[in-house]
Amino acid sequence: MEFTFSAEHEAWRSEIEGWIDDEFGADWSGLDYDEADEYFNFAQGIRKKLAEKGWSAPAWPTEYGGMGLGFVEQAIFNETLAYHRIPGPDLISAGYVGPTLLVYGTDEQKDQHLDDIVNARATWCQGYSEPGAGSDLASLQTRAVRDGDDYVINGQKIWTSQAHHADWMFILVRTDPDAPKHRGITYLLLDMKTPGITVRPLINMLDGHGFNEVFFEDVRVPAKNRVGEENRGWYVGMATMDFERSALSGSAAMRRNFEDFMTYLGDHPEQRDDGTRVGTADVAISIEVSRLLSLRVLSMQAGGLAPNHEASMAKLYSSELSQKFARFGINVMGATGLLRKGDSYAPMQGWFAEQYMQTVPSTIAGGSSEIQRGIISTRGLGLPRA
Repeated sequence: MEFTFSAEHEAWRSEIEGWIDDEFGADWSGLDYDEADEYFNFAQGIRKKLAEKGWSAPAWPTEYGGMGLGFVEQAIFNETLAYHRIPGPDLISAGYVGPTLLVYGTDEQKDQHLDDIVNARATWCQGYSEPGAGSDLASLQTRAVRDGDDYVINGQKIWTSQAHHADWMFILVRTDPDAPKHRGITYLLLDMKTPGITVRPLINMLDGHGFNEVFFEDVRVPAKNRVGEENRGWYVGMATMDFERSALSGSAAMRRNFEDFMTYLGDHPEQRDDGTRVGTADVAISIEVSRLLSLRVLSMQAGGLAPNHEASMAKLYSSELSQKFARFGINVMGATGLLRKGDSYAPMQGWFAEQYMQTVPSTIAGGSSEIQRGIISTRGLGLPRA
């Protein structure tokens, strides 16, 4: 794998950083927002500016609105924006479904959707998890029955991020209930304005609204909206998941937050005991390991290989590290570390208290740690399935 970037790659990073300085100022440290909708609206504004520059999808082919760059340039773009706390292109739209359509979509599907994605005119959500099918996603029961030129969907999805803002959903549905559970699933594209769809909010422990549950009652989807073959949607869906698990942005965001934490410790010498020093060194090393695992995935992609268990390793390590870092910060700060944003006594404006709660689902979302370990053991180490 490559441990460093070329001069051309670093010039691209400098170009991105120059735009950030021009757009936000050299002292930009991120948006302090009170509500998820406020942040969503801010992010949408940034996405439109990126679209105007042609920066929505650096690695997409130019004929579909991309820059025709490689995986490395895309990773540098994601990493730089994350470090500077700049919302990038919508991850679900430009990072998940867009690349999936580039590989598996029909020409008609590409023509219909990719231009809207790359120009930030359409927002997507992911219809995967169900109340009885989360980590064991292949157990999903939302049913789609073929009726002429349509599929008719009935069922429920849950933990659907941004469904209340989304224009479209990519959804896995069961089209053959008698087939083995991985073989009877189909991947569809669903217009969220279709009659029969109900979106209900799920409020998290931070009193935030990002998740939703979505109900489908006789929802008709044109058969031309199927991606790939009927009953073979599991493989398309897993390709989407591999796009999800292979980014540098997680370690970049943690590195920036760690730098802020070091500044805090510099201003509070009373908290710099031996335990804090050892723990701080451990977190710093772990963040670098997380970045290296992501660089391994990136090196494989750049070499034309398909990372699978390697992407799971990067995802597993990063999500567990986010919890580890939050716990460590809370323990260092003691009782005041539990104070939330808005309290005048909260250290670092309550960042660790927010992260302590926000990272609880990180080892579940996108595939639980148990699922990632299963992938690593069977596909990476060649161990037999239990």
